[in-house]
This record gives sequence, C-alpha cells and structure tokens, in this order.
Amino acid sequence: MPVLNRIAAYAEEMKTWRRHLHAHPELGFDCHDTAAFITARLRDFGVDEIHEGIAKSGIVAIIEGQGNGPTIGLRADMDALPITEITGAPHASTIPGKMHACGHDGHVTMLLGAAKYLAETRRFTGRVALLFQPAEEDGGGGEVMVKEGVMDRFGITSVYGIHNAPNVPFGHFHTNPGALMASVDTAYVHLTGKGGHGATPHDCIDPVVAVVGMVQAVQTIIPRNVYALDEAVISVTQIHTGTASNIIPEEAMFCATIRCFNPEVRALLKRRFHEIVEGHALAYNVTARIDYDWGYPATVNDAGSATFAADVAREVSGDDAVNADANREMGSEDFSYMLESRPGAYLFLGTGPGAGLHHPAYDFNDEAAPIGASFFARLVERAQPLA
Repeated sequence: MPVLNRIAAYAEEMKTWRRHLHAHPELGFDCHDTAAFITARLRDFGVDEIHEGIAKSGIVAIIEGQGNGPTIGLRADMDALPITEITGAPHASTIPGKMHACGHDGHVTMLLGAAKYLAETRRFTGRVALLFQPAEEDGGGGEVMVKEGVMDRFGITSVYGIHNAPNVPFGHFHTNPGALMASVDTAYVHLTGKGGHGATPHDCIDPVVAVVGMVQAVQTIIPRNVYALDEAVISVTQIHTGTASNIIPEEAMFCATIRCFNPEVRALLKRRFHEIVEGHALAYNVTARIDYDWGYPATVNDAGSATFAADVAREVSGDDAVNADANREMGSEDFSYMLESRPGAYLFLGTGPGAGLHHPAYDFNDEAAPIGASFFARLVERAQPLA
C-alpha cells in the first residue's frame, strides 16, 4: 500500500500549510503563532478536543475513533532554529535570523495531514492524541509536556514520532528496536588564574596553559575509560580566552558536548570529566568552575513498537525501503522523554538529496509529507483496528 489515496488528494493543501509554517518560524517555547495556525486547521478538520497552552505553546488534540480502545499518541515538534536562511525560496523565512532548518514545519504538516484523514474516516477504535510540541531544539519541550502530565491526563498508552532525513533515499524509513539516538550533556568549564604581562609569566597563573592541558586530557576519557563497543563522543566545541598578544589573561573557558547511549557510561563520563578538570586545575594552580548540563537522555525505542512501526512503514513505502535494524546515531532528541514515559518508537523518513539539517540552505521536501502522513494514519488503523 503506497500513500493513502485520500491523503494524496490533499497533497497540494499540505504543501500550502508547510510553506506558510516555513515562512513564519518561531523559536523554543514561543511557538504561539504556529500553534494558532495548527489550531485553526484542527478546528476545520473537526477534531473532538483541542487543548492549548501545554508547555506554554504546545497542543494536544483528540480524535475519537469508533468504540472503546486505547489512546495512541502521535508527536510533531514545532520550533525552528536561530539561523539566517539562504535558500532564496519564495516561501523563505520572513523573520530575520530564524528559519525552519530542521524540518519541523514538515513534521507538523505530516501530523496535520494524518489528523485530517483520521478525523474524516475514523476507521479505528479508541482515540488518537495529536501532540504538537514546542522547544525540541532548545528547552526540552518534550520533557515539559511529560512533566505537565499529558500521558496520564489523556490516557496515552503508546507514542510515535518521525524525523525527516535529508540525503537518505526518498521515501525510505529507518529505525531500530533499541537505542536510536544518543543522550547529550554539555559541560562549560570556567578557569580563573592570575593575569599579567606576557613577558613575565612567572608573576602570573596562566589559564591558557591550563585550558590546553585540560582539553587534551578530556580526550583520553573515552579511549581509556569506556569499553570500545560502548559508543561515546566527547567533542570540545569552544575555547575562549585572551584579549591581546602581550597579555596573559585572567580567565579562560571551554565547552564540550558529551554523548553516549548507556546510562552507566553517561555517569562514568561525567565523573571522569570532573576528576580530570579538577585534577588539572590543582596541577596548574587555577580555579575551575564546571557547569555540567545534564541534557536529553538517549532515545530508546521499545522493541515491539519499533518492529510494528517498521511493518507499517513497509505498507507505505515497500519492503526494500525500510531498514528496521539501522545504526544508531549520535544526534539527540527530546522525544526521548516521551519514550521513557510510554512504549513507542521513533523513525527517520528519507527526503532525498539536499542540504543537511541545521544548514541555512535546508528546505523540507514537500513530496515527503504525504508519505509521513500516510504512515501516521496507517499506524493508528493497524494499532487500533475496527472489528
């Protein structure tokens, strides 16, 4: 079964939705105009309930099926990125410094397409909960929605999501029955020494030498502390210090992103990071302050749910277009909080050649939206079938 005929019939309407959203990006939890646009479409479709203001600007909408049954959750993230767009497209961002560079406009469109179909046909039992979430890119809107009780409040028993994947063959799905994306933590290290003239380093306590030593040392954590088959990454992404060629500065800082899949490895990385920085601070006679941001956990699919979702994806795209045992990835996702709360699965949908995610030339491929919408719709009909 390819794209559902009814969904294919309003593919052009979906394109209009997506391009409107692309032209009007919003950041973080401040997705109020996006939410208003979504709410207006949902009212047009005749969904049964719309609950607004969840996690500040998020939405939960309910579609009732025929007869009693469980409630399946379908999630789409709404927020954009602080990037200046360079696509030159007619529907390019109208907001300077903001753009949908990760395809969340496409994710919303897929879920709206599925919502329109499901509200029209209602060929399922139980209920569908449509979760439109803010602040995936920064702020953990998924965690906030869970903490605000959406799973219990709406009786959600399982939850599913999709992310677009540029430069993966068009229409191909991939997922796996376990950890799909990594946890992400961020460490900010602030060093304080004693500044002075570059000609008299003996009168100074040099934080530049200290930061160089620390950056080199933290790179030994993974190869000398983590089992080689437990994938992990520590990348130092910023170093800031100094103002002039002849001044030893008073302060220096560096920042690192720290990623893995195993909670025990995650705790080990944090412990060793602190030990190495604190030990080097003592050795170099500087003061170190570590701000360690414990971020999104790993995105871990429920094995049964992932197998089921891959089977549904085969209906939509064909057997050869679904990889149900894909490699896990070092990127991160706050859908992880929803998967910690309920069984479910996360999948990637290939959108074909184009600029990569978070690139200023990125633009979602509108032809992929009916595929994602069909997947969501068939997922509901298969998970909660009519007798």
